[in-house]
Amino acid sequence: MGLIHASAVVDAAAEVDDSVSVGAYTIIGPQVRIGAGTTIGAHCVIEGRTTIGRDNRIFQFNSLGAIPQDKKYGGEPCALVIGERNTIREFCTFNIGSPGDRGVTSIGDDNWIMAYTHIAHDCRIGSNTTLANNTTLGGHVRLDDWVTVGGLTGIHQFVKVGAHAMIGFASAVSQDVPPFMLVDGNPLVMRGVNSVGLRRRDFSSERLACVKAMHRALYRSDLTLKAARERIQALLETSPQSATDVHLMLSFLEQVAPQRGIVR
Repeated sequence: MGLIHASAVVDAAAEVDDSVSVGAYTIIGPQVRIGAGTTIGAHCVIEGRTTIGRDNRIFQFNSLGAIPQDKKYGGEPCALVIGERNTIREFCTFNIGSPGDRGVTSIGDDNWIMAYTHIAHDCRIGSNTTLANNTTLGGHVRLDDWVTVGGLTGIHQFVKVGAHAMIGFASAVSQDVPPFMLVDGNPLVMRGVNSVGLRRRDFSSERLACVKAMHRALYRSDLTLKAARERIQALLETSPQSATDVHLMLSFLEQVAPQRGIVR
């Protein structure tokens, strides 16, 4: 208990590892579980069925695990699950899931989440993402691994953003964003391949060439989405060294809802 400030209120039923530090005036509810090495700043409220893994750094003035901003919510036992080694800066709000979906809001590992970010009910955030200040996610949004979101960006409910995609500053995202792509604006515009991000992740020249070929199929060849998928499928034979990237794109496109579509 030496790492818990005297003014903090930690419910006796909460499962808090002995190595967790808790700042002044923070409140931790009875159904909360927090793993080893996590630090929690002052004036935070962590409530609900919230599970937080190891070695997270949670700054002051955060609200984690509150009920969803969903008028249909009726007190069902939904949850928030946060992985390991995440940085969560000031004034973020993460809500638990809702019974209309899987009932869980989940955040993976090694994410860098900046101030004033809102993650609504049933969102699924992968690992190694970067969400800049004032990122706002509506309910049921999915961000895959290595996604970067610029500040002051809003993402509409149910939108999916594929792995390694980047969304620029002050964008309004109402359609799915395929993996590896770079988009920005309001209305949202496709800018090309997230080449800088991919190079930083050590994509080889061969892999980059394949990603650019997928971009051409989707955006430069005047093809229907079905025809573009067929052309991308053919890359498995011509670019076998990039099979993982091609499968990633095909899997994403198969999950696109027809009523929403991808940004094009």
